[in-house]
Amino acid sequence: MPLAAAPLSARSVSRRGVLAGAAGLLVLAGCGARPQDGQGAGGAVAEGYPVTVRHALGETVVPDRPQRVVTLSAANTDVALAMGVLPVAIPRTVYGGDAEGVLPWVRDAITAHGGPFPQVIGSDDLSATPIEQVAAARPDLVLATYSGLSRAEYDQLSAIAPTVAYPDAPYSTGWRDQTRIAGQVFGDPARAQQLIDSTGQRLRTAAQRYPQLAGATFVYTGGMDAGALGVFRAGDVRVQLVTDLGLTLAPYVEQNAPGGGEVYYTVSGELLSRVESDLVIGFFATQAEEQAFRTAPGVELLPAMARGGFAPVVGADRVVASSAPSVLSIPWVLDAYLPILAEAAARSRS
Repeated sequence: MPLAAAPLSARSVSRRGVLAGAAGLLVLAGCGARPQDGQGAGGAVAEGYPVTVRHALGETVVPDRPQRVVTLSAANTDVALAMGVLPVAIPRTVYGGDAEGVLPWVRDAITAHGGPFPQVIGSDDLSATPIEQVAAARPDLVLATYSGLSRAEYDQLSAIAPTVAYPDAPYSTGWRDQTRIAGQVFGDPARAQQLIDSTGQRLRTAAQRYPQLAGATFVYTGGMDAGALGVFRAGDVRVQLVTDLGLTLAPYVEQNAPGGGEVYYTVSGELLSRVESDLVIGFFATQAEEQAFRTAPGVELLPAMARGGFAPVVGADRVVASSAPSVLSIPWVLDAYLPILAEAAARSRS
């Protein structure tokens, strides 16, 4: 989740920071395990290279098709695997990952690939980029299109290998742009477009099964913080995923947003009765967290809550899949969550 948009409390900052580092079975062809088409064992430069990628932290030249890729954040791992690239190192995902820090759809994709399991790098301290571990993996590309890299971290990583950062702002790269950039750096824009098209079609087809969702308005919340409701704006990736399903962000969200480019703000408790929408969507690691939100003072004032229009995303892995959506994680979470969303919409709009 975007660190720049963090709520005020230390607890919320920690929770959002964890999520920031955040499937259909795909037939994957390895990148790290063998030379790909267009690049022989003699090291000849592949057709279409070098590639230049412009991003928020500068301009990166990828001289040849990458063979040793390190990914920073779960979404970068997802898109690399979807493109048929088996990274040599992936980040440890504490929130939603298993005992080794690997998300379930990532483990499925790596197993389907059949190549050597990537090294899992990083620690429980998610605020620290593991520069030394990245260097030890000897990458020829660091993929960080969905990340919170600082300028100093980018400079350090760029001294190790070409590093591709986010195009606009930290943790703000949507799943389509993630995939397009991956197609560029991995030399296969056609495959990237196919993944974008097929994922978009899957979203549209899934939504058509639930006509009660069409045009429903929603507010996407990060929870209550010191008596105020955290609200995500239109530029946030999780909001964009819901609008991809044909829903509409409640007009209140943008009409009452403060100035500036932040994608997250809070609404004080005494104003919550004005936050009109058909649905309230929120994310919670556990059922206990969800219940705590339901019973928090002020939440009952939200019109959608009073009408039964609450559609929670519950479970750390589902939270990561919906908070940092990718062409790999969207199919993994979609079928399980849509019935919850549709049932809440039917109650609220009846």
